[in-house]
Order: sequence, then structure tokens, then C-alpha cells
Amino acid sequence: MTPVKAERQEGRIERRFAELKAEGRTGLIAYLTVGFPSVEATLQLVPAVVEAGADMIELGVPFSDPLADGATVQRASQAALAQKVTLETCLQVCARLRQRLPLVPLLLMGYYNPILALGVERFAQKAREAGADGVIVPDLPPEEAGPLLAACRSHGLRVIFLLAPTSTDERMEQVGRVASGFIYCVSLTGVTGARTALPADLSSFLSRVRRRSPLPLAVGFGVSSAEHVRTIGKHAEAAIVGSALLNAIEQAGQGQAEQAAQASIAAMAAGAQTTRSS
Repeated sequence: MTPVKAERQEGRIERRFAELKAEGRTGLIAYLTVGFPSVEATLQLVPAVVEAGADMIELGVPFSDPLADGATVQRASQAALAQKVTLETCLQVCARLRQRLPLVPLLLMGYYNPILALGVERFAQKAREAGADGVIVPDLPPEEAGPLLAACRSHGLRVIFLLAPTSTDERMEQVGRVASGFIYCVSLTGVTGARTALPADLSSFLSRVRRRSPLPLAVGFGVSSAEHVRTIGKHAEAAIVGSALLNAIEQAGQGQAEQAAQASIAAMAAGAQTTRSS
């Protein structure tokens, strides 16, 4: 399979966005740190949030220095690292989840250092064998992403890049040329974490991105309510929830983690209906 053919093949991500468009619904992408509160819990939490309304799953690879993450994700990462969770562990978890969830897009989200340590080509091969659909690497800018892009394309993996309100037009155009799957639009300047309100200039930011790429847009950072999802749905194809979901799991404790996660996702999924026409 050549890189070009692999890139052009429609995959689970593209099919899911097509389904969402046909249903007139905003997608809900749920982020869970692999190994929080435990590896076995992750294997139960992912199907639970899918049942509750999550359309895609980001499997967070724990890292010791997560520069883009706020306190909630940092705590989850530290808890997972304390249990010796590695990138290899995350690939194994992805493979087990793929057997249970054959149609749900699964994305590996993590920092570049563990990928480099494993080897970029080896990582892409193992990620594809594990059933992953794409990767999100927050600390990898497009101008330095050549090796990962080449490896992922050759294995049919999508590479999702992040853009922020502070991104220049040049950076947006760079991302628009190389991104696949969708574009992760960071709603605010700062780190991850649940917020009470979305930025007032979110729509203008998303308009800037949309002028530079035909890919679906997914908005993350600060998403914590059905109203947030409803607002995002007027301008983008999907909302990403992470810290709010992890907070619900942390506060519930391991015995009630699944129920808390389902309730959190179900509450936000209530805002997923949209009449956005673009």
C-alpha cells in the first residue's frame, strides 16, 4: 500500500463525520487517560462512554511533562505513570478496545518523546496493528512532523494537528496542507481544563480555520456542559471533552467511575443536536 492510497482511503473517522452530518448532530469526542484510574478501568470506561453518546475516543498516553495539559489531566497522567503505564501499554489497550468496538474511531493522543523513543516507523506500524485510526501529538508542529506524517500515511493513520486562537494565518495554512481526519481547534489560550464559559471570539477563530481547510473541525479545551456542546455545534462538527470527564471519574471514585462517566457524557450529549448548515 502506497502512502497516497492509504491517505485517500475512507476510514472510521471519515465515516463517523459523514454519519454525524447526515444525522444533523454535533460529534462528541471523549478523552480518557489510559491507566486512570487503572488499565482495567480504562477498558470498561471506554465502552461505557460510547454507550452514553461518545462518537470517538481519544486514548491519552500518560507523559511526565504534559505541557498542554492542566491539573486534571496531569493528575490522571501521574496516576497512570505510577502504575507503569507506557506507550506500549496504551497500544495494547487500543488493540483490546478495537476488538470490542469495531466501528468506533480510536485516536492515540500523546507527546512526541515516547514516539521517538519507540521509533516513528515502528510506532505507526504498531498503532495500525492495534486498530488505531489516528494520532494527536500536541507538541509536534507541522514543520517538524515530516517523519511522523510519512510513517502514518504509509500505514493509513490520520495525523490530527492542533490550532489555537493565537495561530498565525501561515501556521493555519501549513496545518491545512498536511492535516487529515479533522483539525483540533483549541478554544482558548492556556492549558486543558473545564471552564464555565467558552470564549466570545470562538466563531471568528473557527471561521479563520475553515477558510484554510475542508476538514471537519473539533473544538476542545474547556468543554464541560451541554450548552458548550450546543454552542460549538453552531460552528464546528465536533466537541472534545476531557477534563470535565476525568473530574467526574475522579470525584466518583473507582467503584462508581463507569456510572459517573456515563452521566457526564450523557449530559453533554444532550447538546449535540445542531442545525448548523455549513
